Amino acid sequence: MARTLISLMGLLLLCCLAEAEYLKYKDPKQPLHVRVNDLVSRMTLEEKIGQMTQIERGVASAEVMKKYFIGSVLTGGGSAPARQASAEAWINIINDFQKGALSTRLGIPMIYGIDAVHGHNNVYNATIFPHNIGLGATRDPDLVKRIGAATALEVRATGIPYTFAPCIAVCRDPRWGRCYESYSEDPKIVQAMTELIPGLQGDIPAGSPKGVPYVAGKTKVAACAKHFVGDGGTINGVNENNTIIDRHGLLAIHMPAYYNSIIKGVSTVMVSYSSWNGIKMHANQELVTGFLKNTLQFRGFVITDWEGLDRITSPPHANYSYSVEVGIKAGIDMVMVPYNYIEFIDDLTFQVKNNIIPMSRIDDAVRRILRVKFVMGLFENPLADDSLVDQLGSQEHRELAREAVRKSLVLLKNGDSTEVPLLPLPKKTSKILPLPKKTSKILVAGSHADNLGYQCGGWTIEWQGLSGNDLTRGTTILNAIKNTVDQQTEVVYQENPDANFVKSNNFSYAIVVVGEHPYAETNGDSMNLNIADPGPNTITNVCGAVECVVVVISGRPVVIQPYLSYIDALVAAWLPGTEGQGVADVLFGDYDFTGKLPRTWFKTVDQLPMNVGDPHYDPLFPFGFGLTTKSRQTS
Repeated sequence: MARTLISLMGLLLLCCLAEAEYLKYKDPKQPLHVRVNDLVSRMTLEEKIGQMTQIERGVASAEVMKKYFIGSVLTGGGSAPARQASAEAWINIINDFQKGALSTRLGIPMIYGIDAVHGHNNVYNATIFPHNIGLGATRDPDLVKRIGAATALEVRATGIPYTFAPCIAVCRDPRWGRCYESYSEDPKIVQAMTELIPGLQGDIPAGSPKGVPYVAGKTKVAACAKHFVGDGGTINGVNENNTIIDRHGLLAIHMPAYYNSIIKGVSTVMVSYSSWNGIKMHANQELVTGFLKNTLQFRGFVITDWEGLDRITSPPHANYSYSVEVGIKAGIDMVMVPYNYIEFIDDLTFQVKNNIIPMSRIDDAVRRILRVKFVMGLFENPLADDSLVDQLGSQEHRELAREAVRKSLVLLKNGDSTEVPLLPLPKKTSKILPLPKKTSKILVAGSHADNLGYQCGGWTIEWQGLSGNDLTRGTTILNAIKNTVDQQTEVVYQENPDANFVKSNNFSYAIVVVGEHPYAETNGDSMNLNIADPGPNTITNVCGAVECVVVVISGRPVVIQPYLSYIDALVAAWLPGTEGQGVADVLFGDYDFTGKLPRTWFKTVDQLPMNVGDPHYDPLFPFGFGLTTKSRQTS
């Protein structure tokens, strides 16, 4: 009898072990909904709330991941494992966090996110592409898709599977400090540029159910459409402020690109700090749940912006329990805490246990987060390897960025008449060219001519960007010019020469490169939109003394009308990134100018806001303007 009992117990134990070994959620052959449902059914409240929590790299560790069941980690702007950290260094720290997540009872992998908004811009040696305003000037969605694919490879090269891009804001006032993150004032152009999403994630298969996220594998990353919704329409362009517009206007101007993003399988949507008609978007249940999730049938997860719950109140964090309640009830799924995660976990746990927030809302959030993690293959391939490290800053990607720079340049003025254009510039003395075009010595001037940080702008290595040439690898516009002109041509660089110096040196012509200093978000809000000093002085000193081209490096149109009479040729170069050679390619006629203004160039800031179609529309250069040139075959 005892032997029979032992045998029965042994058989029962074997059966239990066999059943325990087969977990539906770990089987990639199971349908997506089966895996999601199976895993959610096994999770405790603690594990569910952990999935909803995103913390910053600086407070993360394998121990924290395991203890609190953390679902996501991010790198904030400028946060890195070390200065000039290698791809391998990034991989090692991310894998360490991941091993902590995998060591939990259910082994749910965490998802690591980063702001790769114009290339993999936090990482040393990455290719930095033009900011979105420049890409809007290209009118080339296929180019943007290729940039997405290249960015995905560079992000994956560092072991990261998720980027907080693209920004699909429709900037309606250039005084906004994030205007360069917007492709255009025209929602149709912003819609077209959502091609970045299939570039980042891969092309969604035909017949895919609407709204379900899609990521094509280990060379692609999850994308994030942001900032939902109306972030580009705030009063006077004040960041995080109030967008006053009726529902029809909101849906017609600010919402369309979200339709396209969802159709293309975008994995996540980030909520805006801003308000719509006085209601904070992070607390707007009607739009987040009612419209985004229900009407548009978005099935990925909704994430806050950085400390987005805190900023529901004014001042921020004044009543955090209230912020947690209204934010989660509004339909937010993942919270970018990013530091005070214990407070968030405790507050949300209390509210669920006391029936303030229903468990159904928590389950919806967790299902969405798990859906993205399953779709992107995180359960099958949670750990990064170094197989893609050579993609970081690759020559192929730099050539793509150079192409993007060429196509983004907008020629606003070219000589006093079309019969006598200044551009393209000659590279060398040529008997074929008329005598005034002979070149032996040229002047390059301006604070932005030899400053890689300035030409990259904000969101480059540091959140606010940097000045100087040691932040990362790249080519300044000055070096690009030197690389392009004939060896016999002398290139003289002076940042801010006086008029006497210019007049006394018999320069054939001058190239003046000026613009804005780097900024991001609220630090970029500007009521004057002036070129940074000493830029205006440089323009008048140089262009008043010699034939000149002015290249403007800026994240938006700036005040240029007072200096226009001095300037022979004017180029809007936006924020071109690391590949300054693309500027010289077009200035010297190896390629034509083809860019068109993605937004209206005003005469004075008193006209703002002013967008194409407005009754008071009276621009210096209208939306869509852009002169063309023919390549110089004789140079």
